[in-house]
Amino acid sequence: MNLTSVSQVREWCMANGFHPNKVMGQNFLIDRNVLTAIVDAGLDGVDGGNILEIGPGLGVMTEELLRRGRGVTAIEKDPVLAGRLAESLGGPAGLSVVAGDALDVIRDILPSQSFAAMISNLPYQAGTRILLDVLQTRAISSVTVLVQSEVADRLAAGPGSKTRGLAGVWAQLDYDVKVVRKVSAQCFWPRPEIGSSVVKLVRHDRNAALSADERAVFRRLTKKAFEHRRKQLGSIFRDLIDSTARAEELTNEEWVNLAKEMSDSRVFDIIRL
Repeated sequence: MNLTSVSQVREWCMANGFHPNKVMGQNFLIDRNVLTAIVDAGLDGVDGGNILEIGPGLGVMTEELLRRGRGVTAIEKDPVLAGRLAESLGGPAGLSVVAGDALDVIRDILPSQSFAAMISNLPYQAGTRILLDVLQTRAISSVTVLVQSEVADRLAAGPGSKTRGLAGVWAQLDYDVKVVRKVSAQCFWPRPEIGSSVVKLVRHDRNAALSADERAVFRRLTKKAFEHRRKQLGSIFRDLIDSTARAEELTNEEWVNLAKEMSDSRVFDIIRL
């Protein structure tokens, strides 16, 4: 089956009584040019090694990665799609399929397996949560994902941007983020309501020395600040921070410095309230 042919994809779904699940974010990529661009971006600068793919769906990206000589570990939540993936691609030796929810299994897989990169068309509904879980482990140095354009813009947004939010601040703690290209909604079937973007995240080591406590304070500080993003930091953290700035105005370096200054048990408890 040609996985970039919408007619053949539709035929398979009808023949097998399969209906793409909107709640699970099942929008299958059907554009060959976009597929090539995503895989090119994902493999750029990545020498050898296996690839982690989350949400392979019918296997269009899986097939392309295997064709390029990469081993793939694919995590698929839908039991029907997980059960058919290996057989439909001819049972390749380089493919390992994990049936399960990435939000449940990712933290078990990453410490035990080594991946050169992650390349995925993430499901719309849980994509941000899955991505942040992966990034928090710092286990993969190169991550290239297809996500909703508004999510991509938030991930890459710099200080002072109206689109800067918690996801971007957390992602940029350990990764440099770049929007590679926009992808039209017509490149998917079923067609989603909004467009997508390819985002590449490359791990940096600028905050590698942060302790576990400092990272925990960083996350609590930023989470509370963005929950009250219209307020000045001095109003949110009275007696702790003297600042008229708002959450989106601070650089990641400034947030890191605050976390270092405030990483003691007293402040930890105050931030939790």
